[in-house]
Amino acid sequence: MELASFTTLLLPGWQNSGPAHWQSRWEALHGFTRVQQHDWMQPLRGDWMMQLEETVLAAPTPVVLVAHSLGCILTAAWAQHSQNTHRVKAAFLVGPGDPEREELLAPLKSWWPVVMDKLPFAAELLGSRNDPYCSFERAQQFAAAWGADFVDCGNAGHLNAESGLGDWPEGLARLRRLMEVAAGRSNQRI
Repeated sequence: MELASFTTLLLPGWQNSGPAHWQSRWEALHGFTRVQQHDWMQPLRGDWMMQLEETVLAAPTPVVLVAHSLGCILTAAWAQHSQNTHRVKAAFLVGPGDPEREELLAPLKSWWPVVMDKLPFAAELLGSRNDPYCSFERAQQFAAAWGADFVDCGNAGHLNAESGLGDWPEGLARLRRLMEVAAGRSNQRI
């Protein structure tokens, strides 16, 4: 599956993804589009959802969402409210953050409760056993609630720059496989 068949939207989490983060590296290497937010430090759910909605509507081809951390939570919240979920063919959800964790309640209060509805598109969620922002069990709960295939990444931290993923070719291979599944589902509907 050619990456150019889709508009690939990067959804970073709280505080954005820095230059060493795999999302930033994929943006530079593959020309993916980062959904820009007005305020990365004080994220408001409604504002972030509106930015995603506008970017999805502007996409010239079917969309694949590539989310990290709070971007995973954004995907679920947006999907619950948008009338344009049919434009999204798949979501690649990596290292979800859990805004309901006690230490994150104050800065991320507009994000709880977390939306736990099934996503209306193919999804895969990658979770780590030692993620400091989301327990392994909670990541599995998110995957089950969202109808996403769950991938156990072992002890990989938050699956971010500190995890040492670099350009993360294994993640890109998984994303390509997810796109193939999404393309197959689209072709079956025609």
